[in-house]
Amino acid sequence: MKRRYFPDFLDPFDPQMGRTLEELRRLLGEEYGGELRIVGGAVRDRLLGREVKDLDLEIYGLSPERFEEAMARLGASGVGKSFFVYKWRGVDIALPRMERKVGPGHRGFAVRPVEDPREASRRRDFTVNALIYDLRSREVWDYWGGLEDLECRRLRCVDSETFPEDSLRVLRAMRFAAQLAFRVEEATCRLCREISLEDLPGSRIFGEFERMFHSEALHYGLYELLRLNIAERLWGEQMDRAAFFASARALIRFRRSAPESLRPWCFLEAYRRYSRVPMEKILAAIDAPRSWRRAFEGLPPVSREPTPRWVAAQAHKAGLRESPLGCDPKIRALAKELGVWDRPFEIGVTPRELMEKGFEGKALGEELERIRLERLDELQERSR
Repeated sequence: MKRRYFPDFLDPFDPQMGRTLEELRRLLGEEYGGELRIVGGAVRDRLLGREVKDLDLEIYGLSPERFEEAMARLGASGVGKSFFVYKWRGVDIALPRMERKVGPGHRGFAVRPVEDPREASRRRDFTVNALIYDLRSREVWDYWGGLEDLECRRLRCVDSETFPEDSLRVLRAMRFAAQLAFRVEEATCRLCREISLEDLPGSRIFGEFERMFHSEALHYGLYELLRLNIAERLWGEQMDRAAFFASARALIRFRRSAPESLRPWCFLEAYRRYSRVPMEKILAAIDAPRSWRRAFEGLPPVSREPTPRWVAAQAHKAGLRESPLGCDPKIRALAKELGVWDRPFEIGVTPRELMEKGFEGKALGEELERIRLERLDELQERSR
């Protein structure tokens, strides 16, 4: 085991979190005699200098009965009692445990408490997520080479024998790559390719994709989506090298400047432009909600240099502000210049006015479309 002394580990935490940890230390440490250790992504993110958003604590030295008693005194809510997991003031508190696959699906695990930190950390997916921070010694404990993997910016599985027991880890590898700008280590990559994804429910598939869509390094996620054969297995695509690089460049451009409301769509909007698979098939494969499917429904192919006429023609109802097309900075700039970013393209006449002139039914629709195309042609002429 490697140890790294880190006395200022807690310094960036907000004061409320500091007070919460102190209360837990007094009760679980001083009164109940437990050892408090921060585990999981919080240790990884603190070492990377990233904001720590979620805090997981493991409490060593307590029997399940004493642990349950302490949780009752806190008023903590059980979020996974069969896994000895509770939540209090935003902190996940658990007994260290081992998990063994005994049945199908993500719930088919037998759990038992353990006191050996090495064995407790073995259940983690990747070495960078298996690091432990001991609050008493103020040291980071590394049993699996996670510190070196952090420095090398790579994702490597903890245990190649138990890693395949949870197929969601394949999608987590893709998601962590996008979140951290890491690459999956080669042996772990080969292992991921061999793990079937057929047992994953749609909600869990979309959950990992959605979290990836909110990440910063989307092109890393795209790389692992293809490299781990996730796209091939979920919607039958092997994107060629040229399409990958074109899509990756678009991802970087889109993510850099897209409005916050459109950022979750940047990945799919960049991907669809160079994919040979219909977007409705991809959205069905990841179990995307109806609102997402409506947003991408009927979107046209996009040329390298969209014209004013083309951009205005896409401005329906609320304009392009709520369309995935707005992820593209070129389209966004043109839409704002043309006044169709947050409102539809105006053709200068309303259906009521045409009805007063005698148009109705099919003839009304045809006349509205004729005028619309005429106005679009005029716009294109003015822009030359």
